[in-house]
Amino acid sequence: MIGGAAVERTAGRGRWSGVRGVIVDLDGTMVDTAGDFHAAVNAMLLALMHQHPGHGEIAPMSQQEIVSFVGKGSENLIRRVLDARFPPAQANGLFADALAHYNREYLRINGQFAAVYPGVQEGLAALKGAGLRLACVTNKPHSFTEPLLAKTGLAPYFELVYGGDAFAFRKPDPLPLLKVCEAFRLQPADMLAIGDSENDAQAARAAGMGVLLVPYGYNHGNPVQAVDADGIVDSLVKAAELLAAH
Repeated sequence: MIGGAAVERTAGRGRWSGVRGVIVDLDGTMVDTAGDFHAAVNAMLLALMHQHPGHGEIAPMSQQEIVSFVGKGSENLIRRVLDARFPPAQANGLFADALAHYNREYLRINGQFAAVYPGVQEGLAALKGAGLRLACVTNKPHSFTEPLLAKTGLAPYFELVYGGDAFAFRKPDPLPLLKVCEAFRLQPADMLAIGDSENDAQAARAAGMGVLLVPYGYNHGNPVQAVDADGIVDSLVKAAELLAAH
């Protein structure tokens, strides 16, 4: 990061003048939901321990460890959690009950321990004010996504919202991003994706659209600077300023 401004890489896209629509990720990009994941996963583990006492004590997980599993949907998260606590055969046998407990707990907790990142509302307002069409595409299930966007006040900024269960494939597959292009009647070259992880970047690259990343998110616990993207911006405000400058 140089002076808080966007860092554009020479191998990436240097021109943004043709962008007409922006796709924004949710967890780790707009909202810090690490606290929600932490509370829901540990509540799930506790419920699982009570339901299956034969497995003995199940140690709670740290927020840092849980966040390193976030980004590829609830099913992947729960499988990673179970794999960290049980031998493979036991983990497989507990998956259905664990996912059911997790879904119930997350719906109850959703948004209680979450916070909108600085600059998100201002950035979305600037993007929308510039006449850009906005979509939220996340791997979070739709039943979690809509209430969180409403609770945080971000829902009105988006013309379109796709959760991780909207289509047969989710990010890093490009399908959800291409479905936004189809709905907006825009070409991928007219679109920009903003996210916090390699999932977002890989999906955007495969879809043929530009991609900017924020450095404060999750990215499976890895530095976002190593991800192939067109640039890193320290806030959505900076993303809006970058587009306005072009």
